[in-house]
Amino acid sequence: MTIREIAMECGVSPATVDRVVNGRGKVRPDTAERILAALGKAGYTKNIAARALAIRKGSPAIGLVISSEGNPFFVEVLAGIRKAEAELMDMGVSLAMRTMRGYQPGEQLALIEELARDISALVLHPIDDPRVTGKIAELAEKGIPTITVNSDLEHSQRRCYVGSDYEQGGRTAAGLMRLATRGKRRLGILTGVETILGHRQRLRGFESHLQTTCPRIHIVARRSAEDDDARAYEATCDMLRADPMIDTLLLIAAGLQGVCEAVRGMESEGRIRLFAFDHIPATEEAMKNGLLKAVVCQQPFQQGYQALRAAGDMILSGAPARERIIMENQICILENLLLRQE
Repeated sequence: MTIREIAMECGVSPATVDRVVNGRGKVRPDTAERILAALGKAGYTKNIAARALAIRKGSPAIGLVISSEGNPFFVEVLAGIRKAEAELMDMGVSLAMRTMRGYQPGEQLALIEELARDISALVLHPIDDPRVTGKIAELAEKGIPTITVNSDLEHSQRRCYVGSDYEQGGRTAAGLMRLATRGKRRLGILTGVETILGHRQRLRGFESHLQTTCPRIHIVARRSAEDDDARAYEATCDMLRADPMIDTLLLIAAGLQGVCEAVRGMESEGRIRLFAFDHIPATEEAMKNGLLKAVVCQQPFQQGYQALRAAGDMILSGAPARERIIMENQICILENLLLRQE
């Protein structure tokens, strides 16, 4: 059980639990007694409290490496991270953040190495590369846990994954397409980045479920959008030129604005049905124009918030984190998109 979960159980703030654990500040006796009882029930000991105090005296920091530059999806992820950062600052934990554009393993490794000497935990949006897996193992040997956020890294020594169930998200998109198209279309798929595990899982979930439930939706083309608007534009134009009979598109990851511009430029807007993932600024316009029918969302704000809080709880309490913290996939159409904004 984490400090935050102890706080929720006791009806207090995490900062209040932290004051009791570390024996500092004023807490009402009845409140302190309730917190200590919950800590004891959860298996906390004086040794853990002492460890947390020792870490705090060393000005602990969480490192964050995330491929957020140029990708509007991560605006909300970073907003969640900033909220958690503000809460952890009250407990003496700071954040050292590095951002990057794209998915170059060498650059990600260099950023991790830049942070590694001064952090007590790492939050990482990981590139699926053996060198990154090896670096996580190296950090684990030094007692620095890694929390993967938004995408996982299979067979690594990361301590916790915070994000969505991508295969389930893919199956959800297949179900949406079946309902919206009556199960008979010519489909082109714009894939994500091969070195991001979540993108591969989402595609796998979509295709396997589509094959089972909608045999008359034929996948006639695949192109990589590479999580980038410019590349998505080029890939969409190429796909529609090669097969003008395509009437449905699925965008696996980022690149929505580029896809929409390509469809309009090819004068295919009236006949193309587009399905995608995640609510970004371009989503509302595409839905209002009738091009985008639905998106499957994965709660990016909560991903950022929960990942950083999991890292903070591990630093402060020494308690093991859950292996996976999964965000529920949510279906978003124009009507409930507008309700969210009211």
